[in-house]
Amino acid sequence: MATLITVFYKYSGKERDKLTLSKGELRDLLSSEMGNILGKSQDKPALDKIFKDLDANKDGTVDFQEYITLVACITMFCNEFFQK
Repeated sequence: MATLITVFYKYSGKERDKLTLSKGELRDLLSSEMGNILGKSQDKPALDKIFKDLDANKDGTVDFQEYITLVACITMFCNEFFQK
């Protein structure tokens, strides 16, 4: 749990609010921390879709709760992959 929290705050606030991730901060987090799990985070259409899907309240940022949604989805994907 501490690692998930630390990773979020490592990237949040570089561009704006310390409590949220901008699209650029999310891109940096995905490429640095999650490597190839989500494919190429430099792929702008893919990044736009991920960001849009995560931004549940449509405020143009990803807050911690929305970030945890990403973590949960990746965990479920990995679980399904390893069950095969």
